[in-house]
Parts: sequence; C-alpha cells; structure tokens
Amino acid sequence: MRNQLYLLLLGIFVLITLNKSVHVSAQNYISFGKQKHRHDDMQQMEQPLSGIQIHKTVLALTKSASIHVVGPMLLGSKGEDFEWVTINLRNANPTNDDWVGVFSPAKFNESFCPPVTIDEQQFGAPFLCTAPLKFKYANYQNANYTKTGRTSLKFRLINQRGDFSFAFFSGGLLNPKLISVSNFIAFANPKAPLYPRLALGKSWDIMTVTWTSGYNIDEAVPFVEWGWKGQEQKRSPAGTLTFHRNSMCGTPARSVGWRDPGFIHTSFLKDLWPNMEYTYKLGHMLNNGSIVWSKQYSFKSAPFPGQESLQRIVIFGDMGKQERDGSNEYANYQPGSLMTTDTLIKDLDNIDAVFLIGDLPYANGYISQWDQFTAQVEPITSRVPFMIASGNHERTWENTGSLYTGIDSGGECGVPAETLYYVPAENRAKFWYAADYGMFHFCIGDTEHDWREGSEQYKFIEQCFASANRHKQPWLIFAAHRVLGYSSNDWYAKEGSFEEPMGREHLQKLWQKYKVDMAFYGHVHNYERVCPIYQNQCVNKETSHYSGVVNGTIHVVVGGGGSNLNRFTTINTTWSLFKDYDYGFVKLTAFDQSNLLFEYKKSKDGKVYDSFTISRDYKDVLACVHDGCEPTTLAS
Repeated sequence: MRNQLYLLLLGIFVLITLNKSVHVSAQNYISFGKQKHRHDDMQQMEQPLSGIQIHKTVLALTKSASIHVVGPMLLGSKGEDFEWVTINLRNANPTNDDWVGVFSPAKFNESFCPPVTIDEQQFGAPFLCTAPLKFKYANYQNANYTKTGRTSLKFRLINQRGDFSFAFFSGGLLNPKLISVSNFIAFANPKAPLYPRLALGKSWDIMTVTWTSGYNIDEAVPFVEWGWKGQEQKRSPAGTLTFHRNSMCGTPARSVGWRDPGFIHTSFLKDLWPNMEYTYKLGHMLNNGSIVWSKQYSFKSAPFPGQESLQRIVIFGDMGKQERDGSNEYANYQPGSLMTTDTLIKDLDNIDAVFLIGDLPYANGYISQWDQFTAQVEPITSRVPFMIASGNHERTWENTGSLYTGIDSGGECGVPAETLYYVPAENRAKFWYAADYGMFHFCIGDTEHDWREGSEQYKFIEQCFASANRHKQPWLIFAAHRVLGYSSNDWYAKEGSFEEPMGREHLQKLWQKYKVDMAFYGHVHNYERVCPIYQNQCVNKETSHYSGVVNGTIHVVVGGGGSNLNRFTTINTTWSLFKDYDYGFVKLTAFDQSNLLFEYKKSKDGKVYDSFTISRDYKDVLACVHDGCEPTTLAS
C-alpha cells in the first residue's frame, strides 16, 4: 500500500514538474493571463521523452514475451561512431500500446533515484527512474503486429560511452509494464573521442575544437594533432570539463532525464594562417603511453579581418533534433531538423561558418539528447565554425537568474550548452560575445539575461558595436534568440507588441547610432524579413536592392531551423516585406567591402525563396542618418 501511495505521490509531482515547456514574457512585463496563448502554442512541442512516466514502471516479466538483439553484437568494430541494430520482438498478448525503450547504461534498474521529498525517502525509490535514450512502438511500420505478436525493429545507435539494452513494455507510456529485457550490446571503444565542434576563438587566428569522450584526465591526456594539410603536424593540449546531477537546477534534468555527459575537452589551435586548409584529429594518450585516435577532419581558417574574399555565413535558430530511425515519434515534434541538417551538409563546401541562434536540441532536461544532437550536426561542426546563442530551452528556469519566468530548459539552466559548446564570451554563463569573420563583425546577445539600458549586457552590446572598424569590417550583424526587433507572429500580435516587451525600446537607439546592417532572431518558428526600419517606420522604400545609405536596420526572424512552425497574425504589419511558414535558413555572402547578397533558403530543397543585395561605398557607412549623427562643430 505504501509503495502504491508513493508512486501516486511521485507521479503527481513529476507530472507537475515535467509540465510542458512554456514561453512566458519577461518577469513583471506582462500579466500571466496575457501569456496563456503561449502556453497553448507550446503543448505540441513537448519533449517526447517527457511523455513516458518511467517512474511508474511495474515489473511484469513474463515468458510469453521476449526481446532479442539480432545484431550486430559488437558495435563500431571498424571505428564507426554509429550502428544500425535489429531487434526481434515476440508477445503472446500484443497491443498497439506495446513499446521498446533503448537504455544506456544497460543495467538501467540500477540507476540512483534521488528522493524528492522526505516522505518519499520513507517509501523508497521506484523500480525505474531513468528515461530511455529513445523509444519506438512495437507496431512501428508493422500493422500486423497485433495479429501475429511478432515483429522486428531497427534502431540507429550512436556511441554514448556506455553499453545498451532494450526494454520491452506493455501498458503504453503512461502505465509501463516491463515484460522483457534484451541481451546487452556495446561499442568496441565506448570512450572514444567523438563529435568535434569547431568554434571561432577570441581572435581571428584561433580555432577552438571541443569534443566529447569517456576519458577523464586521470585515465588519459587529451590533445589535438593538427597542421597544414599534407604537412608536418603538431600537438595542442586540451582542457577537460564535465557537469554533474547537482549542476542541474531542477526536474527532469536532476531526475529521470539525467545521464552522465562524459567528459568535454576543448583545445585552442593558435597562430593560424589566414585562408589555409588544416587537418586535425583528436587524441587521448593513455597512462601506458598508447594513443586513442579519432578519425581525421579538416577545416579552413578564417580570413584576416577586413580581407576581401568570398565569405559565406549561415544563420538560423530553433533547430531541434530528429531521429533517423523514426524513434521518439519525432516526425511530429521537430520535423524540419534533419531537412536543415542534410541541406547544409550538401552545401558545406559553400559555407564558411554557421550561427545557430538558440534552442539547439530542445533536450528540455533529458541530457542524453545532447549527445544525439552533437552526433546529428557533427558533419557540419567538424568542418566549419559552429557558433551558438543561448535560447530559452537552454537557459530559462525559475529562480536561477533568468530574465524570464518559466521552466523551458527542463532544469538545465544553461549548463549543458555552455559546457558542450565553446563561444568566445568572457563568461560563458553570460552568453553574449563578439565574433569576427573576415569582413563580418558579429555581436551575439543573450536574451535570457537583461539587455535593457544600464545592464551589464547593454554595455557589452554598445561596446561590441562601437568596436567594429567599418572600413575593414563593413558588415555589422546583431543576433539573439528572442525577437528584440519585429515579428508578425501570432502571440506577439496578441500582446500588441510585435516583439519581446521592451526589446527595441532599449536597443533601437544602438542599432541606429552604430548603423547595424541586420539583426537576426529565432524563437518564433517561421521566416520573416522586415524593411530597413527605425522607430516602427520603414526608412527605405527598396525591397530587393539597397544602394548608398540604407538609413535603418533590417530585422529578420529566421527561427525555422526544425521545430514546430508558428503561425503569423492576420494583422497587416506594414513593415513586413516577406513571410514564410516553412523551414529554412539565411545565407549571407560578402563579395567584397561594398557588395553583399542575402538569401533565404528552404530546408526542403536548398533553393532561394527570398533575397536582396546591398551595394555601397565606405562613405555611405559613415554618412549621417537620423539619430545616428556624431556632433559637429563650426570650427574649421
């Protein structure tokens, strides 16, 4: 009876704390009542793993059901970092609610279940308290399963520093009954260095490499071996970080969503020559002197700041992740994620850097999903700098210093993002930073922290804008996750603001003063381009080609990286030039100091659906614009 009462109480608690991620406005800006539409809009975006009430699992092993791994038994025997695995299922009493979960480590019932309250300590822990890495219904692609009670499933497993087992459940996701457990399988080297992630350093001649492994510093020394392609290689040391369950701020990250993230290593490749092709590979020197190597990768170093050459930057937000094996029913959760990933991979020879401006995997406290995400984007991140911004699904959590109320991060409060990905910020917990690439100067904001005038971040943003040498780097770009400029999205329209409250009220004076060319945002899952604008007024009548003095900043929402799309308002927003309810990204191509091409491409085909060009001379950048003029004197 006590166990039943315990499960009931824990179930109520977890259902409350695992409630769907909610977009809510900045604290005290808008009443909660006006935010209800955001809550409703987010219901369909719930992390699929949160639908599994794993803590309510009942042990019901039976000989009438079985699950068995057909093969392969040893994964990655030739150095692969993923494998397709086939399992066979048999159930004498099949139902459409039967499902299979993938667990790692394989002995999933030995997980530590932290008590939530003193009363729960008294009742004891549930049988299971760790969510699976992924799941599939037994009838996936087999309508005859409920008739025959037999089927096969295929799962794509990535190396995640542990062995694997498959658990067969009846009772659906809400009342799971464990009826059979498979044999165990593992990768040949589960600790291997994997998923390199390049990022620009604090100066143009530094490339950083971050990767994940199972080796702590007491087992192996991490380093990168690198150099010019085909030339003698050298070695650079790497630092090692990790985070723990108590680094998380709440449930599910501290409870059912927790999984050991392994060790995250970062090395700084310094004194790069501009525009050179470098090769690199990751290494771990074991205590016996032997070395565990990754495969070899390559990248092209950044141009010298101001150098005129062909420079191509991709920008988008809200990517999410998607399983190639169809598990987790992700087709209804982040259906554009793989389309965006694969389209970028196909065009990678024509991309120099990628900026993903917030909301990366939507792990929402299920830490294993960060591995899945780093594996998905690895073909991109291993070859070009992959710069990120902080989104609400990385950072926002109650009473942790977030500007916004809400539980969007699932208890992560920014820790996985800031540890797994490097950005050249002074303090990575405060995710604002500057980055240079050739003729581009980027100022990346963190909308989960205060940006208002007088704040620490506001001072940084102004300093970042002011530091741009517009002769060498004429293309000045601002980017942040939430919309601080303009959006015709439905929930913003209902608030009457068409932006995050107080966004442009504080920042538009800086955009105008420093003649910021473009500002990019995610958070809203669609695409929209706004006219060059200042104080709600279009300041240039052109739509496809801008020449000379532009007079205002062009604002762009590009949040269609992969997660569920958001509807536009029916209100006619006169400043909006192009809207698209689809998945896509923006590509900026700088040809020289005077000419830039803007393209919006759809993820489904990589074709251009909106574009414009800018042509101007240096004197046009210096020219006086309204509220952007330096004081003058009559003295000669």
